[in-house]
Formats: sequence, structure tokens, C-alpha cells
Amino acid sequence: QVQLTEPGGGLVQLGDSLRPPCTPLWSTKLHTCWCPEAPRKDRAFVAAIYWSTGRKWYSPSLEGRFTTSRDNSESTLYLQMDNLRPEDTAVYYCAAAPARSDFWGYYYRTSGYDYWGQGTQVTVSS
Repeated sequence: QVQLTEPGGGLVQLGDSLRPPCTPLWSTKLHTCWCPEAPRKDRAFVAAIYWSTGRKWYSPSLEGRFTTSRDNSESTLYLQMDNLRPEDTAVYYCAAAPARSDFWGYYYRTSGYDYWGQGTQVTVSS
């Protein structure tokens, strides 16, 4: 069973930045997402990439503060998190799904992903 790992969380201050990685992406033919789980909330999509076109989707709630990218040469997915706020506090999970042509209809659903990391805690203090 493939196990994704996401080191790189931590305790930061309001306005700080983090860039947690997610590895290994064992194939380029994977759709990917970052889906954090905040305290007392359901796990939810914030950023996703469609494997073949590189198209990216983001939750409107981010207001442009986060950017997801992947480095195929390193088999790694990243989430650049800038201008962090206390409400960003969550366990951040990366996830992957095998390529499918209709994924544009599933990228925002956590049920659309088959492989998950163990999560990394990000805590933002004010």
C-alpha cells in the first residue's frame, strides 16, 4: 500500500509562511489535493491539480494565499502557504487519485481521492 508522507508542519505566527511537501508521488498520472481538517470541522479541499493539464483549483476561502505545485523530478507535491492566519490551523493532508478523464467533477470531493498521507499539524498563533 502506498503511503504518502507530509513532513513540514509546525507552530508559526500570524503572517508567516510554510511550504510542506508531500512525497512520494509514484506516478505523474495522479490527480492531487491538499485537504486540511480543522478542529471540529470536516476534512475539506483547498487546492488540487489535474495531472495531465496541470490545471489547478483553489478554495475561494483562501483568497489567493496558498499555491500548490508539484515537482515530478523529485516526486513531490508542495503547498506554499503565505500570510497564515489562525483560522488556517488544521491537520493538512495530501491525497492522490489515479488519472480519470472526468476528474474535473471530483477534485473538490475528499471521496474522490484514494491515497492519503498521515497529515501534518499546522498551528498558527496570533
